[in-house]
Amino acid sequence: MAHRPRREMIAETRGKLLAAGRKAFGTIGYAEASMDDFTAEAGLTRGALYHHFGDKKGLFAAVVSEIDAEMTKRLEDVTAQAGDSWRGFVDGCAAYIEMAVEPEIQRIVHCDGPAVLGPSWLTTSQSGCIACMTDDISRLKAEGIVRDVDPEATARLLNGASLHAAQWIAGSDDPEGTSKKAVAAFRALLDGLRVEADEHVAPAVETAASYS
Repeated sequence: MAHRPRREMIAETRGKLLAAGRKAFGTIGYAEASMDDFTAEAGLTRGALYHHFGDKKGLFAAVVSEIDAEMTKRLEDVTAQAGDSWRGFVDGCAAYIEMAVEPEIQRIVHCDGPAVLGPSWLTTSQSGCIACMTDDISRLKAEGIVRDVDPEATARLLNGASLHAAQWIAGSDDPEGTSKKAVAAFRALLDGLRVEADEHVAPAVETAASYS
């Protein structure tokens, strides 16, 4: 039997540990999960865990990164399926908040994530979101859809609101009910950024009046 490439064996080992860690962190939480849980589930030794992730916190950080990448892909899909740029922006923001009803995301990303990885992780993890949202708002502003606001300032405020909403949902006794309230309020907040229809037509009306 031919030997498997080393990179395949490494990827397989990491994948098993990630899957085992994700299962434990998502069901019993970071504090209750032990390295023995991960290694027994994956059929590996503690040495493998130490080698690939350093310790339990290192494995947890890798699991959070994996889930974050999946969330990003899901949001990209939501945006791509929207009928126009504004709807894509709104639906993407709403979808991020709605994901907080999912038990795995609640526990790992919104509850244990900030507590285990600390404020610096949260700042770093949100920087990419803020940059993307800033670009989106700049584009919508250039298209005349969004009011004359500072894109970065607006992105930071919206990002903070959506993150707080997601954490509110994750810690709620009624995540589904809280999600509905949060999403409805956030959509109303976003509507305030739009240029009203009469603002689009006003110059044309004034021009017509000048020739009367």
